[in-house]
Amino acid sequence: MAKHTLSDTPRLRSYDVVIIGGAMYGSAVAWFLTDNPDFDGSILVIERDPSYANSATAHTNSCIRQQFSNPLNVEISRFGAEFIKGFKGFMGHDPRVPELTIQSYGYMYLADTDTFASQLRAAHAVQQKAGAATQLMTPDEIQAAYPFYNVDDLKLGSINTVDEGYWDGGTVFDWWRRSAQERGAEYVNGDVISMNRNGRKVESVTLANGCVVSCGKVVNATGPRGAKTAAMAGIEIPVEPRKRFTWIFSAEQPLDRDLPLTIDPSGVHFRQDGPQTYLAGGHSNYDPAVPFDDFTMDHSIWEDKVWPTIAARIPQFEAIKVVTEWAGHYDFNTFDHNAILGPHTEVENFFFVNGFSGHGLQQSPAMGRGTAELLTYGEYRTLDLSPFGYDRIATGRKFTETAII
Repeated sequence: MAKHTLSDTPRLRSYDVVIIGGAMYGSAVAWFLTDNPDFDGSILVIERDPSYANSATAHTNSCIRQQFSNPLNVEISRFGAEFIKGFKGFMGHDPRVPELTIQSYGYMYLADTDTFASQLRAAHAVQQKAGAATQLMTPDEIQAAYPFYNVDDLKLGSINTVDEGYWDGGTVFDWWRRSAQERGAEYVNGDVISMNRNGRKVESVTLANGCVVSCGKVVNATGPRGAKTAAMAGIEIPVEPRKRFTWIFSAEQPLDRDLPLTIDPSGVHFRQDGPQTYLAGGHSNYDPAVPFDDFTMDHSIWEDKVWPTIAARIPQFEAIKVVTEWAGHYDFNTFDHNAILGPHTEVENFFFVNGFSGHGLQQSPAMGRGTAELLTYGEYRTLDLSPFGYDRIATGRKFTETAII
């Protein structure tokens, strides 16, 4: 992502909404606020690294799926697909904005136990009720449609080739940021180092350069740094950076058809990337929190876990070659692996868009829209996203979702 030169000094001393973090979620909230005719306040977006080089947004695999077990997550992704496919229209038919599509090669969940197969059947019922086009497949049906899979150990598969697959998240992010700025949202290059909290409100934030900015509302959109940002307001959230690895590889014998994003029972996933390349993702079995600046590759994970898994599932991939690789971070919610959204229960002007645990990019249209509604009206006007509220963290009530990758 190209570097954007930003001032390090806000133009004003006070803003109605201060958004900390300017990557996918900070820009989603900023854009949806500027797109809402009922919002007429001032917006400041504070971004510590305008190159976004180490942001979770820059390291995403940029996919979308409707195969969730919770109906609200299905609805969130269905709006995401609607937004992506109608992107130019949502952006006001700006002639500079491109038309976008979803490369719908689908997600293929593979179950190798009766318990996992039962989970797929239950999730399938939820998805169908919500309007998703998910299909269950027996091992024989999987083999007939995708003959390259080894299905010997499988009990069931689940796939949806309608609005599931790759999309251009980078372009959406770029246009949200650019459009928000053109509409008056101010972006500055700065690092928030402290907050002045007075009882139930954060009154101001202080930047590393000494600037103090008063705020009506504060939005925590700092991804894997979300817990660190919340701590400045005296708030704890169960979010930490977890390392996730990605490899792009070529095959000596390419497949004769698109490879769905395959979620192997081992947890390793792989998919079509380009006409002659494929993408694989995974993490170590030991999955600790890592420092914010730790993007070191662990080559043993490829050699000992990912490559053997791919070759076992697709024997045609016995001979493959890594083309490029990288490590990124999930903003991992250790409590229930789902987003934390909306205001804190005690600090009433501190808002969360945190803890997406790998679902963030695909959920950004619905979550950005919903957060903008909450900031404008004090309530959700489209999808009711209140089940993601912080109150569940405070009371120990988990948001149940079994389809976690």
